[in-house]
Amino acid sequence: MSPLVFAVVLAAAGLHAAWNALVKQGGDPFLRLAVVILTGSLVCLPLLPFVAPPPAAAWPWLLGSVAIHIAYDSFLCLAYRRGDLSLAYPVARGIAPPLVALSGFLVAGERLSPAGLAAVAVVSAGILLLVGLGRVARAQRASLLWAALCGVTIALYTLCDGQGVRAAGEPWGYIVWLFALDGLPFGTAVLWLERHRLDGLATPGLVPAVVGGLLSFAAYAMVVWAMATTPMALVSALRETSVVLAAWIGVRHLGEPFGRRRIAAASLVAAGVVLLKLAG
Repeated sequence: MSPLVFAVVLAAAGLHAAWNALVKQGGDPFLRLAVVILTGSLVCLPLLPFVAPPPAAAWPWLLGSVAIHIAYDSFLCLAYRRGDLSLAYPVARGIAPPLVALSGFLVAGERLSPAGLAAVAVVSAGILLLVGLGRVARAQRASLLWAALCGVTIALYTLCDGQGVRAAGEPWGYIVWLFALDGLPFGTAVLWLERHRLDGLATPGLVPAVVGGLLSFAAYAMVVWAMATTPMALVSALRETSVVLAAWIGVRHLGEPFGRRRIAAASLVAAGVVLLKLAG
């Protein structure tokens, strides 16, 4: 991985944690996330005439990613509605790599190296530590379930976009078309279904959501650009360092409990994910 790609992906991890914090911080997560992803679509729609449409080989991956993102968005909102950022975010981001490793073993007979098994153990220990932190965590079991399902969708859309941007051959066209389409189904559906509660998106709540949308676009565009030239496993591993920052934001700025222990547990999750990707 080149120093430029390393810096870009690390910056993307920070932006990703930041926009998740903006979705979680106050107001209904569904309304905030609807504005976040619609902002990304509105940014990209005017750019469509200036980029080439993805070739036919990339469209199944792109449309698959859009469909999976609908489930991801829904699970993420449900997790944030019921639980803390410093709990739900590390579980969602950390559970995907061990699930991919397990499915590879069960379906394809792929066996992890000793280093890979150790990495899975580290990730699992970090998640178990998060789940076991006192009565607050036990009161958020529903959030943990939604976060785990969110982790499944993360693994799926990462695969789709990694394959899609390579099939496209040119990353920027794929990125612009992905973001132009991605926010429309979930965003418009939520705003229509929740139209009687749109007063909750008055200026004090709308501005952070729009900023979150800009951060979301920048963060994922940077990741997809990196996957065009760098192995997906390395990009995905470095990106998951965002769990440490998200835990810190939840504890420091949102006043969530078990501060030091949650940050330590999130650090374990991040370290395990990096080791797993590098061992794979």
